[in-house]
Amino acid sequence: MRIEWLGHACFLITASDGTKILTDPYDPSVGYRDIGVDADVVTVSHAHYDHNYVSGVGGSPEVVDGPGKRTVKGIEFLGVEAFHDTSGGAQRGRNTIFAFEVDGLRVCHLGDLGHPLTEDQRREIGEVDVLLVPVGGYFTIGPKEAWEVIEQLKPKVVIPMHFKTPSVSLPISPVDEFLSGKPNVRRLGKSEVELTKESLPAETEVWVLEPSRG
Repeated sequence: MRIEWLGHACFLITASDGTKILTDPYDPSVGYRDIGVDADVVTVSHAHYDHNYVSGVGGSPEVVDGPGKRTVKGIEFLGVEAFHDTSGGAQRGRNTIFAFEVDGLRVCHLGDLGHPLTEDQRREIGEVDVLLVPVGGYFTIGPKEAWEVIEQLKPKVVIPMHFKTPSVSLPISPVDEFLSGKPNVRRLGKSEVELTKESLPAETEVWVLEPSRG
């Protein structure tokens, strides 16, 4: 499996058989360049412009959104209902967490999660190998809450997303506060990484990618 961070909450996940999954496509007005890729499946965590720009994705992908289970291209997508804030969605609405397995690796994309997980949500998500977690705060959980969620799910690999970069004008924080003082942090200096079940670290590591559309 290959994971490429395009920017914001948008990742391109490519399976060994060539199936392409794109998460939370952004409108280029957020500051990143056009997505400009084809995909087979697009997951959309919620209906905000920086996460649901499906028209910017080529290949006539099938769109997966909302809670529940759905199988596309032989991959089962589990959508877990959550919220975009700490007040049950009253401020920013609902958010769907997606968990799915690619090449034997279970990936969890938290979308714009606004709160630590409940025990029911944690149990429904289950085991996680790769966690894609927002860390920039303001619209989502910030560094402190992100680490709470990491402790709840205990993934092998954490890839931070939805944080301030030179390309982004949104009032969110850079990744540095999330990383400060933490062990097992790897700044990979590139936008994509290949993963296999065998290559997973024994303990949780944070892998920081560079946005390919930055």
